[in-house]
Formats: sequence, structure tokens, C-alpha cells
Amino acid sequence: MGVVVLGACAVWSLITAAAHDGRPEGVLLAVLAVGAGYAAGRICGALLPVAAPSAGALAGLGLTVGLPHLTSGPEIVAPLGHAGATAALLTLSAGAACCAAWSAGASALRLALHSLAAAVAVTAAVLGSVGGFAACTAVLLCSLAAGRTRRRGPGLVALALSTALVTALTWAVAGNAVPDGLEGSLAGRLTEHRIELWHDALHMARHEAALGVGPGRFGELSTTAAQSLLSDGKPHSALLQQAAEQGVVGVALLATAFGWMLYALWRTGRPTPVALTAGATLTALATIACVGNALSFTTVSAGAGLLAGLATARPFAEESPGREKDVRARGGGLTQ
Repeated sequence: MGVVVLGACAVWSLITAAAHDGRPEGVLLAVLAVGAGYAAGRICGALLPVAAPSAGALAGLGLTVGLPHLTSGPEIVAPLGHAGATAALLTLSAGAACCAAWSAGASALRLALHSLAAAVAVTAAVLGSVGGFAACTAVLLCSLAAGRTRRRGPGLVALALSTALVTALTWAVAGNAVPDGLEGSLAGRLTEHRIELWHDALHMARHEAALGVGPGRFGELSTTAAQSLLSDGKPHSALLQQAAEQGVVGVALLATAFGWMLYALWRTGRPTPVALTAGATLTALATIACVGNALSFTTVSAGAGLLAGLATARPFAEESPGREKDVRARGGGLTQ
């Protein structure tokens, strides 16, 4: 199923690019990153169910701190910068640490790994990433609550609904369909420049609803982006960028890819806290991507695929005929 979804995303980007002389390389690279990350996560998670996500958490934290262009600072925030990538990487790091904690058997190790997730949240605060701090804290709290949850289905449905709510709110802001008071409050947090980019993206989506304007063409067609000396050519919303550049089908494929990941987590034989923690992390990432440019960074796309792969892998040490039969009996069979 995952291969079909990712393959459809790649093919549709080529179709829309051919129709409007677009540049599909960015989309193809993102699809490749997600696929490679997912495959690597399945392999590493099967071999090292605790060590692999722990190493992933430390790697994400190291990348965020060690690479200046991924941290929020005066030199990159004008006009919007890379704050979305910073928040996304830290969120994925916190989620990986929590998944490793629920995969560990020893209580002391579990506590240490949850403490690592808390340290990632503190790092986000130190770096000035308010969104990253909020997302990491939310992931940690959801992970702790998942430890007391027996059924993953309702939790994953709640995560899907929260993502749909954020999506609807983003679309409403772009279309000036929210009350003036709420719009003013959001404008102060999101910046007027970002909202103007959203207006441009929605305008393109309405005029080219079927195929969009073509991958990679938002920057050259957006009036707001053209007026900015430091524009990266992105609308800083994965949802609106997909709608503007690849039309309604592109948005549907993006939603399907997210739904596939949640479905894979529902079907996985891993413990429920691992599945729900990974789901909460991917939901937080989707929220960040709705209002930022996080998915424009290959490291974030690969990290999302890696986390999904780690959370759906079958550790070799846990395999047994009796266990597989029990898993299938309770409807928690293997992911596709």
C-alpha cells in the first residue's frame, strides 16, 4: 500500500510538471526520502528496536544543534526562515526517544529515554523555537498518556481528526473565512507575510484546481514572494503548496500518504504506546507542516519515514508463531 501511495505522488508530480512546465525534482526527492527512511526504519527497528530509535533521536538533536542553517536566529528568520525545519526535527527526535522508551524493558532505561525527550523539548526552548517546544512537550505528554491506553484505534482516530481540524483552520485563514478577532491573533503569530503567501497559494489553487500551476512554480507566480528579497519561493504551508502546485489530486495524495502512515501504525504488531507515540509525533509534524516549510527539507521527510518505519517494524527478538497468531486474532496484524 505504501509503495502505491508514494508511487502515485511521484507520478502525479510528473504529470502536473509536464502540463505546466514545472520542476518536479523537489517532490521526487521528498518521496524518495520518505521511502528510503521508511525502509531503513523497518530494517533498523527489526534489528535494534531500542538502540535504533535512540540513535535517531540523538542524530536529529545533533543535526538541529550542529547545523546553523536549521536553527532559528536573526540571520535566517527574515522573512520566515527555517524555524519550521528546526521545530520538525526536534519533534521527530522527541518522538523517537519516546518510542525507544516504550520499546525498552528496563524501567531505568525507559525513564532515561523519556528524560532524553524532555531534554529535546528544553533544547527547543533554548534555541528559541516556540513551536518546537510546544510540539515536543505535546508528544512527550501524549506518549506518557499512551502508556495507560489499551486500544490504539480511538487514539489514532482522534489524531486524524485533530490534523483535519488544523488543515481546515489553515484553509480558512488563507480564504479570509475566520472571524476578525481570531484572524488578527493568528496574523500576529504567523506574520502578515506568511498569510499573504497563503492568499496567493489559494488564489492559484482556485484558478488551477485540476492540475495546479506546476511543481516548483509558486515562487515565480506569487506576487508576495516576488516582492520579498529573501523569499525561498514557498508558501510555507505544505497543504497550500500542494493545492497551488498540484491541484485537488495533489492534496488528496498528501492526505492519503498521512492516512497510510496512521493505518500502518494501527496495523502494526508493536505495543500500543509505541504506535500512539509515533502517531502523535507525525500529527505534530503535520501541524508544523501546515503552517511552515518543514517538508521542504529532505532531512525532515526522511526523518518522518524513518520514525514510521521504526514504529511499524517487527523486532526479530519478539517473533514467534504464537505471538503472530495472537496479534492477528486481536486485529493488530502486520502493516502493509
